[in-house]
Amino acid sequence: MEKRNQINFATTGGLLIFFILYTIALMYIDVKPIGPRGSSVGFAAINEPVKHLLDVNMFLYNITDWLGLVAILVALGFAVLGLVQLIKRKSLFRVDSSILILGGFYLLVMAAYLFFEYNIVNYRPVLINNVLEASYPSSTTMLVMCVMPTAMIQFHRLIQNKTVRIAINTLFGVFTVTMIIGRMLSGVHWLTDILGGVLLSSMLFMLFYSVNQYVESKQSQQLDNSVKDQSSP
Repeated sequence: MEKRNQINFATTGGLLIFFILYTIALMYIDVKPIGPRGSSVGFAAINEPVKHLLDVNMFLYNITDWLGLVAILVALGFAVLGLVQLIKRKSLFRVDSSILILGGFYLLVMAAYLFFEYNIVNYRPVLINNVLEASYPSSTTMLVMCVMPTAMIQFHRLIQNKTVRIAINTLFGVFTVTMIIGRMLSGVHWLTDILGGVLLSSMLFMLFYSVNQYVESKQSQQLDNSVKDQSSP
């Protein structure tokens, strides 16, 4: 189990390094003013032809924007679950560790979003309401890819009926993939924005998974030691 935890954290670190290097490359390699109002974006040789190929589909943009509320509602649902546990158990330390870790994870996702809102790497390939908006990484991609997979892990623990659990997790998986594809086809992000969102989300998810597995392994170890102590003469 310890080796598995080490692999999980090493994978998280690798994804973080990859994301940082990717972001730096995007800021300095093949940067050209191909966006609206002369805004620049890296990897222009890739982004420009993809932009012209996809064009802009505001219907898809609006649909994926509204469907992003589904992920927000899911996150709020777990926040309410944590609050209910806190009220019933009258102690923060008696709330399920997985829920507490999830709460910290949500705060980290929000911090990552705010960081790139104020430290803009590049702008959208289109004006939204005649305004240039930050586009990297795709916040909708990041939101969906962070909330839905972590919810699927929670459902594995909370839903006992296997058939129901598989059905819900399958639905969530399809929803996640559909949202990413829909966001790409809407044409409101550069291709590299979507890829950046996928990379950052993968790293954040791996961090959540790693911490969650580590805590669960420690709790299991403590339980085993407690049973051994009670059974020993």
